Parts: sequence; C-alpha cells; structure tokens
Amino acid sequence: MLASFRSLFDKVGITITSLCAIHCIMLPVLLPVLPLLGLSFMHNHAFENIVLLTTMVLGFITLFIGFHRYHRKLYPFYSLFLGGFIYWQKAAWGAEYEHTILIIGAILVVLAHVMNMRLCSQCTSCDDDKEELC
Repeated sequence: MLASFRSLFDKVGITITSLCAIHCIMLPVLLPVLPLLGLSFMHNHAFENIVLLTTMVLGFITLFIGFHRYHRKLYPFYSLFLGGFIYWQKAAWGAEYEHTILIIGAILVVLAHVMNMRLCSQCTSCDDDKEELC
C-alpha cells in the first residue's frame, strides 16, 4: 500500500510541478484574458507560493517514502530542495530571467521525482511484506 502511495505521489508531484511551470510561462500571454474568465487569482503571488509549498511538501513525503522503504539515497532530496529554492527565488533574478529560473527550478523538482521512481523501481529484491533494504 505504501508503494502505491509513493508511486501516486511521484506522478502527482511531476504533474503539479509541470503544470505550475506551464502556468508561470504562459501567464504573460494569458494575463489579459484571465479577468474575463474569472481566473485573476492565478496571477496572485500568494497562489503561486501555495502551489509551490504544496509541491514541496508532496515531494518531500514521496521522496521520504522511497528513501525510507527502498533506496536510502539522498540525492533526490538535493534536487527537490535546490529546485524549490531556485523556484522560490525567481524574483531575485529579475523579470528578464524569471522564465529561465522557473524552468530550471521545475526541471530539478521533476528530476527529483523521476530519480525517486527509478531508484524505487530498481529495488527488485524488496517485497512489500519485508523490512529489509535493497
């Protein structure tokens, strides 16, 4: 059961991070249309920070499950936190670099989930009923 939650959380984390990056990249194009659609909240910095924090918490839970149960490797955590930090600091780089910074941060967060999924799937000797490490 824990493995299915981990797999689901990895996939949801990848999806949310990818959608967030697409949202941030496409927002300048869609900005004039948002009020007409009643979606002006999507340009709110608080909304963006909540989505980022949700992604980071979900990512941490997912990576911790994979770390604790399967692989004991820390580098997916490094990628997750570095990506989240870079993403969070997008305003510090200025508007001309914002899209590049967002893409780099999103790629690192997605990479953390992909690494976790691969490390967990490589664990062929683990059984859901056993407590041994691979």
